[in-house]
Amino acid sequence: MRTFSLLSGGDPLRKMDAWHRRQNSLARPKGDELQRSMKPLFAATIFLSAFLLFQVQPISARFVVPWFGGSAAVWTACLLFFQIALLLGYLYAHASIRLLQPRAQGILHVALLGISAILFPIEPSAALKPVGDQEPVWQILRVLAATVGLKYLLLSTTGPLLQAWYAARRTGTSYPYRLYSLSNIGSLLALLGYPVFVEPRLTLHQQAAIWTGGYFLFALLCATVALTTPNQAQEKTTPDKPAGDTISTPGALQYLVWIVLSAVPSALLLAVTNHISQNIAAVPLLWVLPLALYLLTFIVCFGEKEWRWRAPLIPMPAVGIVAMVYGLVPDNENSGVNTLLPIFLGGLFVCCLLCHGELARRKPVPQHLTAFYLCLSVGGALGGAFVALLAPHLFHADWELPITIGACALIALFVLYRDRGARLWEPSWLGLAALTVGLCWYLYTETNQSIADCRLTTRNFYGILQVRDYGDPTADPTAYRALMNGTILHGSQMLDPAQKDEPTTYYSRKSGIGLAIVATRRGEVAARGQRVGIIGLGTGTCATYGRPGDHYWYLDINPQVIQIASTQFSFLKDSKATITTLLGDARLTLEREKPLQLDVLGVDAFSSDSIPIHLLTREAFAIYFKHLKPTGVLCVHVSNRHVRLQPVVASIAQEMGKSAITILNDADDDHVVTQSEWVLVTSNPVILNDPAIKEASTPAKTEPGFRTWSDDYSNLFQLVNY
Repeated sequence: MRTFSLLSGGDPLRKMDAWHRRQNSLARPKGDELQRSMKPLFAATIFLSAFLLFQVQPISARFVVPWFGGSAAVWTACLLFFQIALLLGYLYAHASIRLLQPRAQGILHVALLGISAILFPIEPSAALKPVGDQEPVWQILRVLAATVGLKYLLLSTTGPLLQAWYAARRTGTSYPYRLYSLSNIGSLLALLGYPVFVEPRLTLHQQAAIWTGGYFLFALLCATVALTTPNQAQEKTTPDKPAGDTISTPGALQYLVWIVLSAVPSALLLAVTNHISQNIAAVPLLWVLPLALYLLTFIVCFGEKEWRWRAPLIPMPAVGIVAMVYGLVPDNENSGVNTLLPIFLGGLFVCCLLCHGELARRKPVPQHLTAFYLCLSVGGALGGAFVALLAPHLFHADWELPITIGACALIALFVLYRDRGARLWEPSWLGLAALTVGLCWYLYTETNQSIADCRLTTRNFYGILQVRDYGDPTADPTAYRALMNGTILHGSQMLDPAQKDEPTTYYSRKSGIGLAIVATRRGEVAARGQRVGIIGLGTGTCATYGRPGDHYWYLDINPQVIQIASTQFSFLKDSKATITTLLGDARLTLEREKPLQLDVLGVDAFSSDSIPIHLLTREAFAIYFKHLKPTGVLCVHVSNRHVRLQPVVASIAQEMGKSAITILNDADDDHVVTQSEWVLVTSNPVILNDPAIKEASTPAKTEPGFRTWSDDYSNLFQLVNY
C-alpha cells in the first residue's frame, strides 16, 4: 500500500478506483472510439461483398448464356434475377433491423452465412439444362436461383445491413452513405476488372473457384461483424440534422418518388444494354460497360453529403437524351461501334446521374436508410421487369428504349431545372416543356413508323422479327420480301414467281455455303441423296438447293422464326428435299441427337450482329464434326460489321488438324445477293480442290497470339473493329 501511495501521490483507494476505470476504458473503447476501431472492418466487409456481388454476375451469366441460345436477351433476364435478388436482400435487411433484437440479427445472419457457404456450387449442374420450348426467362431465373441465389442474396444484404449497424453505433455525427459509395466502388472495380483482367486470363472454372474462395473470406468477415457489432447495446441518439435536402421523416409520396427515380434508370440500363449487345455480341464486355457507368453515378452522387448540379453540367442530360434519340434514327442505326457505343453509353451515364443525383438529394436520415434502400431495390426490380418481362409481351417493336428516354426527359424537366427557381409560366420553362413534348412525340412517331409498313411484326424473348415487302411484284421484277431481326437482314425471297426459288442474300450460288452444297452432291452423294444441316433457319433459303432424295435438318431456338419461314416464305414448302425442323438451342439439340451423318453443316445462328459465343468454341466444333461425315464440310457464316470472326474458326480448325478457307462474295445491285463471308472447314481434298471453290477462296488465317476459344475461355475484346 505504501508503494502505491508513493506512486499515486494521493488517497490510495480513490486512486486505485480511478486506475481501474482508466484501464477498463482503454480495454473497451466506447462511442466514437469504438466506431473508429470497427470502421476498417465495416469498410473491408462492405467493399468485398460489393466486389463479389458484381463479379459473380458475368461469371454466372456466362454459364447460363450458352444454354439459351447466346442471345442478348439472356443477359437481360440475368439482370432481372440480380435485381430481384437485390430486392429480397434489401427486404431482409429492412425486416431484420425493424423486427429483431440486435443479438438475434447477428445470430440469424451468421446462420444464413454458414448455410450459404456449404450450399450449392455456383457452377450449374447439367441437370438444369433446358429441354423443349419452355419460357426461357423463368428457366433462367430457376437456374440462377439454384446456383447463386442464397449467396447473392446475402451479399446484397451487406450494404444496408452493415450501414444500419454502423449508424446505430455512432455517438456523434456520421455519414453511413459514404459506405454505400464505397460499396459501389467495389462493384465498379469488379465489373471493369472482369473483361480486362479476369476473362482474358482465367478459364470459367478457375473464375468460379477463385470467387468461391473470396466468398468464404467474406462470410468470415461478415460473421465477425455480425457477432461483435449487433450484440453491443445500441445507443439512443437523436437523428442527425438533415444535410441539404435530406428527408427527416419520409411519407408515402416520398417513397413513391424514390421508387420512380430508381425504376427509370434501371429500365434505361437494361434497354440500352439490350440495344447495344443485340447488335454486337452477348458477351461480358458489353454487359459490364453500361452497368459500370450505372454504378459510377451512385459513387458520384452519394460520395458527398450534399449533391448539387454545378452550372456547367446542367445541359448534360439534355445533350445525352438528344444524342440517344439521334442514335435511334433509322439512318444512324447501322453506324459503327465507335459511334454507337459513346452515344448510348454517354446518354445512359448522364440520365442515371440525373435520377441518382435527385435520389441523393432526397435521401433520409440514417434511421430510415434501410427503407430508402428497399425503395431503391423495388424501383430497380420494377424497371428490370418492365424491360425483361413486360416489353416482349406488350410491344411488337423496341418501345422500351424510347419510353425510358422520354421518361428521363420528363424527369429532367421537372427535377433538374428546379435549381434555377423557374415557374411554370416563365418563358424558359415553357420553352423547355415544349422541347420535351416535341422530343417525346418524335420518339413515338419514329418508333411507330418503324413498324407501319411491315407485313408482319412479332416479338418474343429472342428479339423482334419483321417481315417487309420491297417493291411492287406486279410491276417490278426485283421486288422481294425480307425478314429482319433488329437492323440485320436474315433472308429474303423474290416475289416474282419465276425467281422465287432463287437462293438470295448470304446463301446465293456464289456464297460459301452455296458452293459447298453443290460441291458435295456429286458421285455417291448424288445417288443416295445429300444430307444437310443448317443451324439457324431464317427464311429457309438453303432449302431451295434440295433435290428429291435429299434430307435437310434445320435447327432454331426461336419458334416464331419457324412459323414465319413456314407461312411468309415458300422456300421450305417448295423444296424437293425432305425438311425436318428441330426446335431448341442447336448445340444442346445436337448433343442429344444421334450422329446425323451430314455432308454439309452450316452454322448461321447469329441474332442480328450478336454472336452466340458457345457456337464458336472447340467443344462446339467437336459436336459439329460428330454429326459430319469424314468427307463432310463445316460452313461457318462469319459476316459481321463489328467483330472479326475468321481467326476464331481458323484457330479451331488448325487445332483439329483440318483445313480452313474463306469465301467472300460481293453484293449485287438488285438486293438479291448480299455480301457474305463464310469459312469452310474440312479435311476432304476433293472439296478444297473443287474448281469453283478454289477460285473463290483464300486460306483462313488466325492472328498472332490468338488463343483458341473454348467453353472455358473466349476474348471478344481483341477482335472488335473500332
